[in-house]
Amino acid sequence: MPKLKTNRAAAKRFRKTAKGFKRGQSQKRHILTKKSSKRKRNLRGTTMVAKQDLVRLEQLLPHA
Repeated sequence: MPKLKTNRAAAKRFRKTAKGFKRGQSQKRHILTKKSSKRKRNLRGTTMVAKQDLVRLEQLLPHA
């Protein structure tokens, strides 16, 4: 049986926690001038991955 390989793109974007996977917020990379300060402030930090996506993430990150 071949080795299980981690998807390196997913490994850079997601971190395993006790309750699932956390991810960074999108929409914070460019065209920031038209976004309000409140909107940009709320995009800081991380959120949890939706439960519908957990099965796919566990396939991409088998050793997490």
